[in-house]
Amino acid sequence: MAKQQTLCAPIHLDGKGLHSGAHINLTITPANVNTGYIFERVDLDGCPTVPALAEFVYNTTRSTSLKTNNVEVHTVEHCLSALYAMGIDNCIIQIDGDEIPILDGSSQPFVEAISKVGITEQDAERDEYIVTKKIVYKDDSNKSEIIILPDDSFSVEVHLDYDSPIIGNQYATLDNIQDYAINIANSRTFVFVNELEQLLNAKLIKGGDLNNALVIYDKQIERSQLEHVANLLKHPCPDIVNLGYLSKTPKYNNEPARHKLLDLIGDLALIGKRIVGKVIAKRPGHAVNTALSKKIRKELKRMEVSTPIYNPAIAPLMDVNRIKQLLPHRYPFLLVDKVINTTANTIVTVKNVTFNEMQFLGHFPNEPVMPGVLQVEALAQSAGLLVLSQVEHPEDYSTYFLKINNVKFRDKVVPGDTMVMKVLLTSPIRRGLSDIKGFVFVGGKIVTEAEMVAQISKKK
Repeated sequence: MAKQQTLCAPIHLDGKGLHSGAHINLTITPANVNTGYIFERVDLDGCPTVPALAEFVYNTTRSTSLKTNNVEVHTVEHCLSALYAMGIDNCIIQIDGDEIPILDGSSQPFVEAISKVGITEQDAERDEYIVTKKIVYKDDSNKSEIIILPDDSFSVEVHLDYDSPIIGNQYATLDNIQDYAINIANSRTFVFVNELEQLLNAKLIKGGDLNNALVIYDKQIERSQLEHVANLLKHPCPDIVNLGYLSKTPKYNNEPARHKLLDLIGDLALIGKRIVGKVIAKRPGHAVNTALSKKIRKELKRMEVSTPIYNPAIAPLMDVNRIKQLLPHRYPFLLVDKVINTTANTIVTVKNVTFNEMQFLGHFPNEPVMPGVLQVEALAQSAGLLVLSQVEHPEDYSTYFLKINNVKFRDKVVPGDTMVMKVLLTSPIRRGLSDIKGFVFVGGKIVTEAEMVAQISKKK
């Protein structure tokens, strides 16, 4: 598993807010492991903070806004998109106003600033959200739909469908997050001329201009109306002859689609974990993006731990012969078939349940069910493998369990099931004692969980 990352040094940017028009100073500083992204309002007493998590989204009108304890932060998507894409996991984002500066309307200034100071690896593993089944979220009012499919990496595909002779149908893809800085980051936000007056009346885009947005003129408007909108914006009225982009020409023929992809990544960053899966979005927008992030956040809270990925075609880290070198158990009580993943604090193991096992002779003859006590024993053996694989001469040690707490059996395990077990050290090993939590997954769902205390002893 990859390690968490933060900045090597603080970065500083400043500019006006897109909607407030106020000049804002922004500083992004390194943060400790498991901090995530935290916004800090240094202009308010006590410097209150707002976590960048989906449950704090309260407004998605033309940007994504967060709020907690009456503290607000607006237009967070470009900054979060850059942090996520550049691999930053932990940082504090300090601002002296209520909005992230719009800068040039893209995330490129953030990307350049991050690249300049550099990124450092931290001593903790990333906790990823691994997509194990198809997720579909629809917003029928906007004909929007986002699908997330299982995959072995993160990728995004965006499709737009505008009733506009300038944009029309567009799509953009990002197959490798490493390509974000080159292909996505410099794509600017956009707006249609016929939307400007409505947005201004809603007290939005006070800081908008032709330098921080693509302004699209796709429907003929009377000169008097154009002059009226220009006066509201306090900008000279441009001489418009043909339909198209005002002042700025697009960097790509699909720049709007690329910017929507940029926004989508920023909104999905609010999940709080890195996604392992393929995202396909039709007509995305901040409302549907953040609604999906909220849905996933709720699921993660229920699950407590992410589902491990198990691909039987990949060779295991330990087969049964290696397991027998570490564990003293033998038939019929060796309950781990292979180890598929390990880190300093976790192990993922597999147990294939078959009707030929002895326990099913009596448990139960007409309704075979894997005994819960054997599931807990399989977790214990997995924990033993995790601990013993980290000591020299593991054959000289044994693990014994002193306590088992909070065991929960959520569903049955039956012959034909594959138990994928994930065991975590919840605290460092001290004086030969370790606190452990284990989960049994079947079909991507937790069926059993338990907390244990183990003792590691040298054999006499």
